[in-house]
Amino acid sequence: MNTVSNIGELRAALTKRQGKSIGFIPTMGHLHAGHLSLCERSTNENEVTVVSIFVNPTQFNQTSDFEFYPRTLDDDIHLLEKHNVDVLFIPETSSLYPDDYQIQLSETIISKELEGEFRPGHFNGMLTIVLKLFNLVKPHRAYFGEKDYQQLLLVKKMVDALFLPIDIRACTTKRALDGLALSSRNSRLKPDERIKAALFPELLQSELSLADIKAQLLAHGFNVDYIVEQWGRRLGAVSLGHVRLIDNFPLLPT
Repeated sequence: MNTVSNIGELRAALTKRQGKSIGFIPTMGHLHAGHLSLCERSTNENEVTVVSIFVNPTQFNQTSDFEFYPRTLDDDIHLLEKHNVDVLFIPETSSLYPDDYQIQLSETIISKELEGEFRPGHFNGMLTIVLKLFNLVKPHRAYFGEKDYQQLLLVKKMVDALFLPIDIRACTTKRALDGLALSSRNSRLKPDERIKAALFPELLQSELSLADIKAQLLAHGFNVDYIVEQWGRRLGAVSLGHVRLIDNFPLLPT
């Protein structure tokens, strides 16, 4: 695996692989089986797989969330090597934001709902960094998990609106044995919270009404931001302690 930390090195690594199909997975690190499943799909569908690890400051609403985001770079590198990733890009913030955050991409409808309501500015930061990375890597295909469904929709809309020649591949959410969607944030749950967290996906995919799901979650000590049906999915966001969890399931045909 070719590990690079600046834009010049990235371009040189990609020039050596010119003419080959490129799959790309942007991440913020602290990798788990969900991320690795994206890598596996990319290596199966492309000649070259590129992964980025960058904890993007413009996606965080609170400085403390950014500071406490888990960083496990040595472990991440080992995992990516085992999964046959060709190029790992680990840039510094100054190289990706030479304008000191003056230029930002925004979307005016989907980004204001659900996660956008509770995390204002989050999606602007996400779209901006994904576009920057797309422009640098120039992938043929990019891979995103369905767990962050609103993010997936926005990336697809950005690619269509800006005429980017990139195929966005949606990948099934990977789950722990108890059903909890894998997330880097899960490691911040206390042991008792981690056990309780499995109730969230269990209720979200149940046949209960939205109101009953919310009532059950509140009764078990969750803080509930939203439980809705939209975009052909049932989506929810809750908190346990200081950890926020999101999840979704496709709606079954009636």
